[in-house]
Amino acid sequence: MRRLVSVLTLSLFPLLYGCSSTPAPKPVAKPFKSAFINQTPQIKPAYSQRVSKGDFANRNNVDSFVQRMVEKHGFDSVELHRLLAQADRYDWIIRLMDAQAPTTAKPIGPTGAWNRYRAKFITPDNVQNGVNFWREYESELNRAEQEYGVPPEIIVGIIGVETRWGRVMGKTRILDALATLAFDYPRRAEFFTGELEAFLVMTRDEGMDPTEPKGSYAGAMGYGQFMPSSFQRYAVDFDGNGHTNLWDPVDAIGSVANYFKAHGWEQGQPVAVRGQGQLPGYEHGFQTRYPITTLHRAGLNPISNLGNHSEASLLRLDVGTGYQYWYGLPNFYTITRYNHSTHYAMAVWQLGLAVKAARGGY
Repeated sequence: MRRLVSVLTLSLFPLLYGCSSTPAPKPVAKPFKSAFINQTPQIKPAYSQRVSKGDFANRNNVDSFVQRMVEKHGFDSVELHRLLAQADRYDWIIRLMDAQAPTTAKPIGPTGAWNRYRAKFITPDNVQNGVNFWREYESELNRAEQEYGVPPEIIVGIIGVETRWGRVMGKTRILDALATLAFDYPRRAEFFTGELEAFLVMTRDEGMDPTEPKGSYAGAMGYGQFMPSSFQRYAVDFDGNGHTNLWDPVDAIGSVANYFKAHGWEQGQPVAVRGQGQLPGYEHGFQTRYPITTLHRAGLNPISNLGNHSEASLLRLDVGTGYQYWYGLPNFYTITRYNHSTHYAMAVWQLGLAVKAARGGY
């Protein structure tokens, strides 16, 4: 899926990272064909021809970042400058980020927003692809549930919504995306500078060529679309080959499960429960909290068991003809830690349930 690392590119690694070699990779699902260095490259002037050129050459904010990487992580200043000079700045990335900026505009009435969002993910073809993924990695999904307490349908739902189980992982070089946003997007510069830092540490520690990995325009990577900082905190070597590789489905399964465990997933507890009734005057959203008794007195009743929970968030879904109200339980809130959106969390959960049902409910 990705081109071989060139000899010239490989020659950068000993200077930039101070490493010589790492074990050869397992011959399956890698982020690019030569994901890990398996030999000591010859020293050649990999980037010297463009050290004073490029979109991010000779920039004060880049200089400050390089100094930070030298002092904090022991990077080589000259070689890191040369690497960053190879990054490309893309205006379209900035435009897409601006388009994702929060808006305060609210629809006057129901417009079917949830129906449209749901239809993007829960389709017959997508559900069948989820069944196929579950079948292929059933033992790994079961092991993840045993180790982390997160059921397969949640892991399958996340990976399905994020990348269609690896079919759509992004085509933007991570280096380009993060450099553009770190150095030329002031509104989120602090966040993306941290992500660029984490990415460079990741590629050094895993023996990757930092010019090779590709993902989303915001720098998300692999099957589960982890940001580099999430890689640092939650990614695991679930296949035990000595490398943590987000482009490997097995490592991705374990990493998603570990993420959910770390964010408070409650094993065996429900996610959300549909309510009967309408509460038009109540604030809604995954961040709200109401005693169940308060919602009951207001006229909302659950159609199934809420488990042992005495509080819930009030979720409202726009289905066009009106609104559905749901009780959002702690596990629903945990899903929103992956993406802070009621629609996202509901789609992940319902897609996972649809795939599970298509397998016969197991």
